[in-house]
Amino acid sequence: MRQIVLDTETTGLSPNKGDRIVEVGCVELVNRKLTGRHFHYYINPERDIPDEVVAVHGIDNDKVKDAPKFRDIAQEFWDYAKGAELVIHNAAFDMGFLEMEFERLRQEGHTQFSKLIDVCTVLDTLQVAREKHPGAKASLDALCKRYGIDNSHRTLHGALLDSEILADVYLLMTGGQTDLILDEEEDNQGEQVSFDASHVLASGEALKKVLPSEDEKAAHEAMLSVIDKACGGEALWRQKLGQ
Repeated sequence: MRQIVLDTETTGLSPNKGDRIVEVGCVELVNRKLTGRHFHYYINPERDIPDEVVAVHGIDNDKVKDAPKFRDIAQEFWDYAKGAELVIHNAAFDMGFLEMEFERLRQEGHTQFSKLIDVCTVLDTLQVAREKHPGAKASLDALCKRYGIDNSHRTLHGALLDSEILADVYLLMTGGQTDLILDEEEDNQGEQVSFDASHVLASGEALKKVLPSEDEKAAHEAMLSVIDKACGGEALWRQKLGQ
């Protein structure tokens, strides 16, 4: 399974009112493992970037005046994303901008481009977070706090940085181990859960061995990789397996 974790930065909030993309950043996952194959460009939006927006992502007119226009990187992005599942936080926002850019290109006669949604599927991690943690904050910063991901280096928004952080959040949020992470709003201290297996062992019956599927193995490896990154070394579980 190939997935592209994607984020954009823009000149504003509305592609229908002329706002444009100023940065696109993507990281690739294959079978839930980061491949190191990134896609990243700053983009000349062909319009001014308002000061209040620059305060959010730090990308001003001077930074992108010599950057390629979207039409210059469109084919490369299309080839990179085609056939993948796009993993996006608040997907409607980013997809709205991307689809508008490709619509402009079609109007200019670039008929090789259809709608992006026709060649990709989309997974919205904002919706996943709201379903998994109803009533809790679901911003990227809030999810980093929930899953113990260090985003202290994130002083400004940036498309590539945010896509890398989102990849970590996505892998943890969908890795099957999130029940072990305690929510700050929940108080489970003092609770103890036990299971008495003595009657099973006394019966003399052979215990059924259940082996993980390939998807479960991949999810486990992905989670260990995220833990490695978060702790700045090798996860304890990997150390134990290496003994």
